Amino acid sequence: MADKTLVCKDCGKEFVFTEGEQNFYKEKGFDNEPQRCVDCRKARKQQNNNRGFRR
Repeated sequence: MADKTLVCKDCGKEFVFTEGEQNFYKEKGFDNEPQRCVDCRKARKQQNNNRGFRR
């Protein structure tokens, strides 16, 4: 497996989905690649926390 360059669906910036992250996703049984960059994931998580959603 090699690093993959993906495009964030929120901000449109490219980000790297590393080989280590890919292995982690595979071990956890996740079928889909991440759709958002780290910054947008953090922002979305913060928004959800502010709305009362669980972590």
